[in-house]
Amino acid sequence: MDQQESQQPLKGVFSINEFCQWAGIGRTATYAEIKAGRLPAKKFGKRTFIIINDAERWLEALPPQRHC
Repeated sequence: MDQQESQQPLKGVFSINEFCQWAGIGRTATYAEIKAGRLPAKKFGKRTFIIINDAERWLEALPPQRHC
């Protein structure tokens, strides 16, 4: 098992904090992506979850870095 596999939760979803750690972005940016409709999220009571497959699709949809 490589390092990336050991960091992914086995439950199939990320909490907001887990997603932020995985994606390397903050909570404000995460909620902005959710509000903009680019990152699907699910609610269960007061908790917000991001399905891992949706997180991976979000990451793949990001534009490539432009070289200056």
